[in-house]
Amino acid sequence: MAELNQKPVAPEEIPVVPQRYKLTFFMLVTCFVLWGLLNNMTDNLVPAFGKIFMMPAVDSSMVQFFFYGAYAVLAIPASLIIKRWSFRHGLLVGLGFYMIGALGYIPAAIMQNYDIFLWSIFILAGGLSVLETTCNPYVLALGDDETSIRRINFAQAFNPLGSMAGLFLAKFLILAHLHPATYDERMAMSAQELTDIRFWELFWVCVPYVGLIAIAAVIWVYFFFHGSTMKDNSGPIEFTKNLKKLLANRKYVFGVITQFFYVGMQITVWTWMIKYIMVLDGLPEHEAVNYYIYAMFLFIGCRWLCTYLMKWLHAPRLMAVIAVIGMAVCLGTVYLPGSTATMCLMLISACMSLMFPTIYGIALRGLGEEVKLGAAGLIMAIVGGALITPLQGQFIDAGTLSFLASGFSAEEAAVRTSYFVPFVCMVVVFLYAVFNWKKNK
Repeated sequence: MAELNQKPVAPEEIPVVPQRYKLTFFMLVTCFVLWGLLNNMTDNLVPAFGKIFMMPAVDSSMVQFFFYGAYAVLAIPASLIIKRWSFRHGLLVGLGFYMIGALGYIPAAIMQNYDIFLWSIFILAGGLSVLETTCNPYVLALGDDETSIRRINFAQAFNPLGSMAGLFLAKFLILAHLHPATYDERMAMSAQELTDIRFWELFWVCVPYVGLIAIAAVIWVYFFFHGSTMKDNSGPIEFTKNLKKLLANRKYVFGVITQFFYVGMQITVWTWMIKYIMVLDGLPEHEAVNYYIYAMFLFIGCRWLCTYLMKWLHAPRLMAVIAVIGMAVCLGTVYLPGSTATMCLMLISACMSLMFPTIYGIALRGLGEEVKLGAAGLIMAIVGGALITPLQGQFIDAGTLSFLASGFSAEEAAVRTSYFVPFVCMVVVFLYAVFNWKKNK
């Protein structure tokens, strides 16, 4: 009789995270912070390694090629792990890869070997790819379906905090400990003197990556002993059938192409931001990174603003308008003088803020059983960051587009005009927004 008299629980009374899952949820939120931190801290390895190993821009950008290449390669294997075994196994594999990759920094630093650093970054990023693929559905599963969206949004709110922490760690632990000697001054040093300087610089590159292993180890031990056996029970993916459906869907195919260019734009803008500030304003790395921090604040703030505006504005139309503004500030980054150009560079981040989730949502909207394979395709589009970043680096090194700007030094013209690369990416985003202008209201 007691059961018959029970009243249904109102949605507002359902806990976002049930009491029995709170510690597990806390550990998962820590993972959200961890990969946000490592993503943005790694961006700063490009200028750091460029200076330490005295490399051209295209060679130092291999950091991003290996990092985002790993994300693309391991997205689908990660989804298979959590489907075949459990979310817990995905977390253990992801954290394990991260710790192995981070430990690889130690022999790389001792031997002062850039190639070992790159493969360590690949292993580390592979772990983050598995973590990201695992944590999102795991958080959704930790409680009632009524509160699943609130739960995932709450968890993802901590990711930007990790991103900001990564920038501050890079500023104070990595970039601040770079020796001030220029390329020419390093070339004039004896081999022993240069080796000693590199040893100190690479030691500080290792400190945050290896130090964070302690946090990863605590999470790993927790899930090894206490994690649940929840897994993705949504059914098998009929690969061939669903792939044919996706390839016949122009909105989805164009969405994957657009996401490729968007991610490439985001990574290349942030990767070369420090280089741009150093050349235009003559600042050292640890001061130039402040502008990256300001840009990240703009990115986070404008994402919240755009999310709010979407209550009234059709998402593709809002994205089209912002893409036009984005094209304008890209051109301002190329042609406008001094501090105005620097402001335009930071405003690119503001314009990028709504694009990833909006493209993702538009591309997947209306898909049926093929949505899981479709989501994997959009995650694999992250490879754009691996390919477009070195392309802009090549333009910086070779001054390929310098003829498009006059009145600047050769180095400044090369850096400025390289921002035609994100301009083209912004055009692709604009075209996708226009393509969906009257659709999916």
